[in-house]
Amino acid sequence: MKKVYIIAGIMIAVAISLFVTAQDDLSTYSNISEAIASGDRVKIAGQLAKDMEMLYDPVQDPNIFTFYIRDNAGATQKVVLLQPKPQDFELSEQVVLTGRMQEGAFVATDVLMKCPSKYKDEEIYLKEQQG
Repeated sequence: MKKVYIIAGIMIAVAISLFVTAQDDLSTYSNISEAIASGDRVKIAGQLAKDMEMLYDPVQDPNIFTFYIRDNAGATQKVVLLQPKPQDFELSEQVVLTGRMQEGAFVATDVLMKCPSKYKDEEIYLKEQQG
């Protein structure tokens, strides 16, 4: 057998293994009710429920931050983030959480925040000038 075929076979095997391990990151967004029903690891997109309590005590445990999120369907859920509280968390427009439901709370291991654009005021000004 030629070396080219052996190398091609190894490259195909590596590509397949990378695809299988990356399968969790290719998932679509779920809402809170789907996360409760499935119990699997999912991604939930929503807004921070700023009218509900946020608990973070770095002295007691710096890797636990508790807050509430409202998904796009309007459901509210308690979230336990297994990371320190992100900087400027209260300013975020949208939050994407990766985790699973455990014991009545969504336990998140990853968080992505969409923060307001620092150019937003400039965009509004430009739209007013054009209109």
